[in-house]
Amino acid sequence: MVSNKSLDEIELIAALLCDAHKRFGDVFNTRSLRLTQKLCIRRYRLEGLSFLTKTLPRLDKHFTQALAGMVELNPRSVGFTTLRNSKLPRFLGELFSKIFRSDGTLLPNPDADCVRMIRDILCAYYKYKVPYRDVQEQQVIDSFIQAEDDLRTLSPRFAEMQTGLLEYDRLKYQRDAWVNWNYKLQIFPESPKMLELRILRKARRLLEKVFRDFDPRDITPSHGPGVVSTKERLWEKFQWKNISKRITDEYPLDAYFYASTGHVVDSYKSFGDITMEDHPAQVLLVPKDSRGPRLISCEPVDFQWVQQGLSRAIVRHVETHYLTKYGVYFTDQVPNQVGALLGSSTGRYATLDLKEASDRVHLGLVRLLFPEPLLGCLEACRSTSTRLPNGKIITLEKYAPMGSALCFPVMALTIWALLTAAAIDANDSDAFISYNRYIGNDVTDWPELIHVYGDDVIVPTAFAESAMTILELFGLKVNLSKSCTKGSFRESCGVDAFKGINVTPVRLRTVWDESPRPDVYTSYISYANAYWDRRYYTTYEYIVARLNAIYGPIPDASMNLSCPSLRVAPAEHGVFRRRFNKGIQKMQYLVRDITSPSVNHEIDGWSMLLRYFTEAQRPTLDLSDRHSGSASSFLEAAFSVSRYTKRHTSKLVWRWR
Repeated sequence: MVSNKSLDEIELIAALLCDAHKRFGDVFNTRSLRLTQKLCIRRYRLEGLSFLTKTLPRLDKHFTQALAGMVELNPRSVGFTTLRNSKLPRFLGELFSKIFRSDGTLLPNPDADCVRMIRDILCAYYKYKVPYRDVQEQQVIDSFIQAEDDLRTLSPRFAEMQTGLLEYDRLKYQRDAWVNWNYKLQIFPESPKMLELRILRKARRLLEKVFRDFDPRDITPSHGPGVVSTKERLWEKFQWKNISKRITDEYPLDAYFYASTGHVVDSYKSFGDITMEDHPAQVLLVPKDSRGPRLISCEPVDFQWVQQGLSRAIVRHVETHYLTKYGVYFTDQVPNQVGALLGSSTGRYATLDLKEASDRVHLGLVRLLFPEPLLGCLEACRSTSTRLPNGKIITLEKYAPMGSALCFPVMALTIWALLTAAAIDANDSDAFISYNRYIGNDVTDWPELIHVYGDDVIVPTAFAESAMTILELFGLKVNLSKSCTKGSFRESCGVDAFKGINVTPVRLRTVWDESPRPDVYTSYISYANAYWDRRYYTTYEYIVARLNAIYGPIPDASMNLSCPSLRVAPAEHGVFRRRFNKGIQKMQYLVRDITSPSVNHEIDGWSMLLRYFTEAQRPTLDLSDRHSGSASSFLEAAFSVSRYTKRHTSKLVWRWR
């Protein structure tokens, strides 16, 4: 099975099929294994790698939609023939028979372990980072432009809502007076426009409550690790050449861009050299996987500086505020993942996924929802335009594209506020009572209805249809193919759940290479360990054998080393060089490890102090290096204001561990 030259993708699928045979030999017997492997080889020769990256994942998508009750099982619709007198696919049909009846309906007790096995085979190469075509790049750019055009058509509508909110209280008072006088609501029914305004008003009131005690100017700015549209290198970011006047109106130059009063005094002569222009952001396409690139927007350095500080302040505040700490998450995906597992087992919760969510939060909607003074600060550090790869500059109607540090928190809070406001729709007295409790200090009786992590949303199943309608009412787009509101399948924040069991497949991303590479080494050790944890021992041994052929012996978990390690080493693993370190009274082994080379670049003292104040963290020291090397190696583990680590520059080294 092992190739002498490369890790042939189809051979890994063959190994997975062997594990399926060992696990489900009662239906997937030796003959089925042989025929399925031949079928895979034949289609792989006909279709090439796209059989693994597109054809099989297409069947998986149809499979999960059938589990979620969105469609009836029909493999022919995705290019797979069926068994005779059955709706089960011929490919892996034996395994499908443990989940579906022959007519395509779900069995009373489908085998969740078999669901995971099927998905591990179908999705193994779904996110494989192979080169994509130029036409896929253009499709991503066209999608970005189309989202802007869609938002532009909504601008008059949000402007009308802004005017309508000013008259809402007067209209509501007149309507309530009329209803109270006639004692019958149906003689003066509420219009869709009033419903829209009512939800907006409640959503805004919720965010006003959340940010009542929040000071958006109490921030510590800092630079992000990525590139900026103004092209400054890592060590040039602290030497200010341009700062937008919109930013300094909210965040004064002396208070937020300099380390201290002394820094301001020593630098005042250079103030005149700092321009006050608004530079556009810049759209970049970064590799994602075989489906195409990911589009991000690089921010100008001055905008990035403030965005990072304001974003961290919002995240800290929202994750500790009593209204949002159990509903909006930025640093912890576990609540949404647990919600997906519970929803799949009980059916009480639905998972919603938004399409192009970061590109469809309209600036007008943000202005309607967020209160002052936060809104003024959000707008001050927002890029108003971006440059496309062809050089064309377009004005942004969205609040911020992916790449802005504020995109994620603003998007999550917008979704949470709209859905929570709709969930507490005051059409009856019970809702009025609950709503008043919710916006007051007593919230113990209010159920946690909405859970939001970015564009992944958990809602009660009974509220799911209304939630999707509300989101699209305000310009957001629900991804119906990934939103699970029926059946026993749910997915949220990287967890796919069926009947309360995690059925998330192992997806290979890194392309195998015969020459030693740090990303291949760490990635395939991780993949092998994931297969071991699932008891796919044939697949585990296959990957480990290929790793050993190139990298030699690899540490295993029994050695307790702080470096990439396998779960279990095979018998023919090989021998490590070792020594006994008297300083730490420990046996050490010479093993491969990953290091990121740093760049040392001296900048002026005030700029280094500014970097220290904004970026320095408590140092994480490696005690083994302290005892095995000189004192300087111990000190180098601490934060250094003149050292920078470039991204994607890691390399393999031999190190005593």
